Amino acid sequence: MPSCFRTSVKRLETFTRMTRVYPNASFTGVSHRQQPKLLSKPDTEETILTVWKKSLLFNCNGFTVFDSKGNLVFRVDNYMDGHKGEILLMDATGNPLLTIRRKKMSLGDSWLVFEGETFVNPRLRVRKSMNIINKNCLAYVIPGNTTTTTNRNNIVFYIEGSYSQRSCSVYDDSRRLVAEIKRKEAVKGVAYGTDIFRLVVQPDHIRTDFAMALVILLDQMFGSSRR
Repeated sequence: MPSCFRTSVKRLETFTRMTRVYPNASFTGVSHRQQPKLLSKPDTEETILTVWKKSLLFNCNGFTVFDSKGNLVFRVDNYMDGHKGEILLMDATGNPLLTIRRKKMSLGDSWLVFEGETFVNPRLRVRKSMNIINKNCLAYVIPGNTTTTTNRNNIVFYIEGSYSQRSCSVYDDSRRLVAEIKRKEAVKGVAYGTDIFRLVVQPDHIRTDFAMALVILLDQMFGSSRR
């Protein structure tokens, strides 16, 4: 079978499965004339996203994220391949939203989250929890400008649960639930695997792109992308 034909078949299979997840999905995403919602302004309603651990690009790892109407919202295409600890979260049209970079020369698994493609003034620092007493805690988030030793006074978000089971909760420093990772409900008796799941966000407590950044980092720390 010619290689070009095999490539076309694989692309068709990917597109067919994507339309089963959401019928509005396409490889081109939204029109360039249609401005994607930045999801960073306060809102009174929760945001429900469907996360697919699959890149829109052929032969590329990543994530594809849809809103409740089936519109493409976020995408990750490089997902570590040849990028030495650096991941770029983009909007539907490919504009950079956040750059996630592994912190070098640090104890444990530690990451920095930057706005856009800049590498100055990180917005968040995310660390894998090493607490052997509270094994339910997966990771915690502190402000990006924090230079002191991590303690309870400067932690802004806690992540608890099981990422392998796609059952995680994100709490703020007041123990309010601000985001959740959940298994996607079966449709007509057909269950989804762990590569397709829900991300439920309370946008008045956490930016939705920040919540997606936490999903990416959980996958790095506890998922199939763990090194």
